[in-house]
Amino acid sequence: MFKREFWVKYFLADVRNRKVVEFLELKQVNMTVAEYAAKFESLSVFSPY
Repeated sequence: MFKREFWVKYFLADVRNRKVVEFLELKQVNMTVAEYAAKFESLSVFSPY
């Protein structure tokens, strides 16, 4: 909860929107499963759901 409120308060809407798109379009491609999981978790705070 703290993280979400922090992002909302201190990130511009445009930056948040780009991160949402990055999260929604995330694909593993050339990443290892561990790298993908880390990226997924770091972007999940921007999930609109």
